[in-house]
Amino acid sequence: MTKHIYIYSPASAVRDRAAFKRGVARLKALGYEIEIDEAALSVHQRFAGDDAVRLAAISRAAASHADVALIARGGYGLTRILDAIPYKAIAKAIEHGTEFVGLSDFTALQSALFAKTGAVTWAGPAVGEDFGAEEGADDIMEDCFGDFTSGQGEGTGWRVPVRDAAAMASPLKSIHGATLWGGNLCVLTSLLGTPYFPAVDKGVLFVEDVNEHPYRIERMLDQLRHAGVLARQKAIVLGQFTGMRKIPGYDRGFDLQAVVTRLRGLLKIPVLTGLPFGHVPTKVMLPVGAKVEMAADGRDVFLVWGHRHHRDHAH
Repeated sequence: MTKHIYIYSPASAVRDRAAFKRGVARLKALGYEIEIDEAALSVHQRFAGDDAVRLAAISRAAASHADVALIARGGYGLTRILDAIPYKAIAKAIEHGTEFVGLSDFTALQSALFAKTGAVTWAGPAVGEDFGAEEGADDIMEDCFGDFTSGQGEGTGWRVPVRDAAAMASPLKSIHGATLWGGNLCVLTSLLGTPYFPAVDKGVLFVEDVNEHPYRIERMLDQLRHAGVLARQKAIVLGQFTGMRKIPGYDRGFDLQAVVTRLRGLLKIPVLTGLPFGHVPTKVMLPVGAKVEMAADGRDVFLVWGHRHHRDHAH
């Protein structure tokens, strides 16, 4: 059965229309049935339509009966409407088989939805930056997305970078039945102290970010640490931190590695690096809010969530 994907824009306006068109064409070429929300290309200030337009788009995505509701792009726009999002309708749509997928700013909706309803969403690609990439969509990203839409995706694995392997001297003990949660570090941190921040204990927290200086990354991690969030987890997993803005001649060796080393010294739980997720072409699919198992064999880390029942439903 052909999988039906509903594309909508809940955050920033689609600026790169060529990438959006390429992404839609690529998804069609992969055999998906594509439905584009009527406001997907709307523009109001920096947003894909004003707040009411984007809320209506989210409601249409929830009512679409599609197999996947996929964001056109991230950017900024969801945190400002968190108090008006139809969480129950989205949770019901998920229960009936519509999987919500996205990244970056989408972390706000994912976190809030999980905090409010316990519903599971997926950290994964966006239409423009991933399927519409100018150099062509990444093979691994497409394979992971294909496994996910066909109900085959049961886990992921990666190798911890060599420079970090030594720091993993204490082997990661297998983790069972921990809630996987997280996403974009900046967006997640902005939710702290609100009803939209998930209260997860003994979970596996993954974070990534883009265009941030190492000191800003450290400051956000420290905010989560000082709030007691990090120590309550079973593991912290760092994805990709790209476009880092260092200050030449000023930082003197203060880089992401220094941030990670300090964090490891402050926490009694494993801090793993190298997760293939973030603002990078090669990204895996991750079920936000699902129970996972995690284990390591040397530098190889395995994250498994088992078979998530993917219902076929009548349109």
